[in-house]
Amino acid sequence: MVQSTLNRLFARLLSLASIALFALISARLVAQDKRYIAVVLLVLVGFGVPALLSRRRMRRLLISGDVPRILGTWQGSLRRVTYPETMAPLMTATAYAAYGFIDAARNALSRAARGPAWDAAVEQRLFVEALLDVYEGERMSAMNKASELEQLPLPPAGFWMRRKIALLRRGIAAMTRAFAHESRVGDEVVLSRAGKSSPLVHWAMRYARAIFLVDNGRKDEALELLASAPPWPAESAFNAFHDELVRQIG
Repeated sequence: MVQSTLNRLFARLLSLASIALFALISARLVAQDKRYIAVVLLVLVGFGVPALLSRRRMRRLLISGDVPRILGTWQGSLRRVTYPETMAPLMTATAYAAYGFIDAARNALSRAARGPAWDAAVEQRLFVEALLDVYEGERMSAMNKASELEQLPLPPAGFWMRRKIALLRRGIAAMTRAFAHESRVGDEVVLSRAGKSSPLVHWAMRYARAIFLVDNGRKDEALELLASAPPWPAESAFNAFHDELVRQIG
């Protein structure tokens, strides 16, 4: 795990160094001849646009809730991940849990090898287990795990990634409270921001937010949130949540 962290850190440093070098060269070229501005812009577009389009496609896929397709796009990463006997099943469980597939997530967790990688992946395990506890009606257990998740030290990542992780943790905590009908002031904002920041949990956060709205008498807003939901299969807990919320609103 230490080696993996060092490799990621080295990759980030190399990326930053490359960006800095490109900026320096570009600035010198433009200073010599303004016509180089067009060349620099073309290079930026050539590298930036495909990456932006790729992120948008992935975001749309994650919001679609199509778990088989999502896992299909992850296959390459699952094969290359460090400690695949542990992390591949855990990542698979994460995808299933994010969309309410309780049995599939539990089965994936059962296939994950226990050992150093399992112990080190405490954050991801708490994330998955908190979601599954919510779906299974274990509200207190879910809130306890979400609280434990929030208290973990943030990983040694960049500033924006640390903010993203912290927001996701707060979102999971707000979600567990919403399903337990114990929401706090400000939870709606956290749920909304977490769902936008991490599209993998878009629908988990949206159903929690719908519960918050119903509990606060804002049924029309809750119905609007649910209007664009995909047709969840019977295996997903979201199928039952959706029907129950629509009945309550009606």
